[in-house]
Amino acid sequence: MYMVSVEFQNLNNNVYGAAKVQKKTLPAENSVSQVQSPSQKPAFRADAYTSVLNVRTSLTTKDEKKKYEELSNELHLDYRKKLEFALKSGLLLKNNSNDKSTVLDNLYKILKEERDPGLDKINILQECLDILANPYVITQTCEDIPSQYKRQVIGLITNLSEDPKKIAEAKWELDNMHTGTCPAASIEFDLATKHTAEFFRMVEGLTSPAHEVVKTIKMDSLSEKSSEAIWLLTKFKTPHQINNFDTATVLLKPDENAIIRARIQNHHKDPGERSMIDVLMQSTLMQLGSQQTYNSLTDKRAPNAWTQEDGGLIDFEKTYVESVVEDKNTTSVIYQIVDENGRLKGYEKDFGTIKKELLDTLNMGHNIIIGYTWPDPENDNKLAGHEITIVGYKVKPDGEGVFICQDSDDDIAAPIEMSEKFLLPKIHHAGIPDSIASRDFQYEDSWKVGLDEFQNLKQAG
Repeated sequence: MYMVSVEFQNLNNNVYGAAKVQKKTLPAENSVSQVQSPSQKPAFRADAYTSVLNVRTSLTTKDEKKKYEELSNELHLDYRKKLEFALKSGLLLKNNSNDKSTVLDNLYKILKEERDPGLDKINILQECLDILANPYVITQTCEDIPSQYKRQVIGLITNLSEDPKKIAEAKWELDNMHTGTCPAASIEFDLATKHTAEFFRMVEGLTSPAHEVVKTIKMDSLSEKSSEAIWLLTKFKTPHQINNFDTATVLLKPDENAIIRARIQNHHKDPGERSMIDVLMQSTLMQLGSQQTYNSLTDKRAPNAWTQEDGGLIDFEKTYVESVVEDKNTTSVIYQIVDENGRLKGYEKDFGTIKKELLDTLNMGHNIIIGYTWPDPENDNKLAGHEITIVGYKVKPDGEGVFICQDSDDDIAAPIEMSEKFLLPKIHHAGIPDSIASRDFQYEDSWKVGLDEFQNLKQAG
């Protein structure tokens, strides 16, 4: 897990902490269009941190046939068709999960084993099949709180305060909430499309009465040295057990208030809002990156040594989350140089090099989670940021290069196109394999950058 050490503290505080800026502030020259048919490419290839999978499209054992039949019998016609699609596309029998269970195994557990008492297992299964049919339905768009629940939710937010000012503030926040979970939603999408069985293993665990997932990770997914990996797990307050020098077992859970929002969505989900799965997954990823300080009711987290913001995850935190949940060593490359006033100062690499790194990563079969920026006219033109995922690239007949992207905050349940002319100058950071990132620079472990910043702040205080 690496990143460039470039004005780390000021950059993250002034740019990436502005995760809640409404998308309406994007510049007018944004060339974005919906893609009618997503580009098709192999989901997995042999490379630095993905493994070869055998794609199976037919049920071969009695156990598989039994599970499929029982699931199908519980579903309405439209969802039986989505289950069939998952089988024929090779998604249903993928076993790229932490315990080698398949997508089918985990859907069956959702059906047959106890769920959280406020979540209906058929609704959960339908959300699972919606994502299998079209992962672009994953969104960060916040759900509203129906009037019959507002009083209780406001009481939880204010700790049952009777102060009219605190009550009014809490009500305004609920009515005007715009989530800062774009990094978490991007990782959720990447999990669903690149680690499909693991994604649904997590869904099964998070919707169970325990609301948790146990996962074994490789220590070198965090750092080359075990002692440094342990430091990261401890610093991020991730519940863990060290197994040996090579592996650790971690416990992943959403914050305690996430289940409230998920239960509300079980009965009151409006079109375009987050699903129960989105709520629980994004809360879990926010908890992991924010040192267990996220609150789903307010969409806020506590500031820490790396950021004084209370909103979304900064680059360093996002990279840690991605490394843990996907069990891979991600290099987070910062391309933009931002001054202490939050304005763009220059670039670490030329656009041709940036483009080549992105295309080489796509050619290895990876998605690329990026953060891009733009001047925010509502904040003295300081840079604001947003996280999206690049899933492909194409060249139009006129020769224009176009990146195909997933944006969890555009209200479009489909990939979109962004011209390279528009996007390349705006990319602040990108998560790419170390073999590609290190061709030009020698990167320093991001945990060390974070530790240096923490120690400097401590000495200054």
